[in-house]
Amino acid sequence: MNRPDLLSLADLTRADIEAILALSEGDAGKPLSGKGVALFFQKPSARTRNSMEMAAVQLGGHPIYIQKDELGPGTRESVEDVARTLACYHAIIAARVNDHRLLSGMAAATDTPVLNMLSDTDHPLQGLADLLTIRQLLGRLEGAKIAYVGDANNVARSLAEGCALMGAKLTLASPEGYGFSAAELARLGTVRQVVDPVEAVEGAQIVYTDVWVSMGQDGEAAERQRAFAAYQVDEALMARSADAYFLHCLPAIRGQEVSAGVMDSSRSAVWRQAENRMHTARGAMAWIMGQGR
Repeated sequence: MNRPDLLSLADLTRADIEAILALSEGDAGKPLSGKGVALFFQKPSARTRNSMEMAAVQLGGHPIYIQKDELGPGTRESVEDVARTLACYHAIIAARVNDHRLLSGMAAATDTPVLNMLSDTDHPLQGLADLLTIRQLLGRLEGAKIAYVGDANNVARSLAEGCALMGAKLTLASPEGYGFSAAELARLGTVRQVVDPVEAVEGAQIVYTDVWVSMGQDGEAAERQRAFAAYQVDEALMARSADAYFLHCLPAIRGQEVSAGVMDSSRSAVWRQAENRMHTARGAMAWIMGQGR
């Protein structure tokens, strides 16, 4: 069976996501028994490394953590040669990168499946964890009402793609200049975009946010903090939807994008969401290896 890459949730169908979520909550077996999983990190991460290493072990595999200076794709060696080398040893090549084109280059160079652990445009593993968490909290994805307050970044994009595929209703609230383009909104179809965070949150069952300044955007920090000053998810905003759960992909900065009162409240499901990173990583890798397909 041909093993697929997983670079973006847009690569998947609704049936694919259903299969991955089922594997995330069920017995995925040991499809990686005796096999290696390369985990290449250009960017560090607590949740991604821990969840991926544990998921690989649970599937019977052996994860190998690789730091950016150990490979140097595009500098020390070509991207294609790096991918072909890793393919000699591993059943899956997973990478967390600055530029999505690096992942595309790896995928084009080898038949070994490439899994996106994060790029500048997409975060599919986070999106899968978000979908699983929402389904667990609400009992369904079809028709779920979700508000995302903040930057239309890689996390928002993967969430939007997943919601569009699964029939959930996502409204994104961003300042002017920080939302999705008209072309991207047209591609996403059912996703709605507004400027007013109150409008997005009213009637929502899930309220989601992320940091205002992502890794690599330090030079824009002051400008972004001014732009997003009115977009903090605090108690007053959460009160616009009395029964909503709060989600955050972490790390969170209390006092900026979220108040401590919301982050640490009984309505916060961020730790379930963080745990689900491991479960959906397991489901995604099992699916890549042919389970559930």
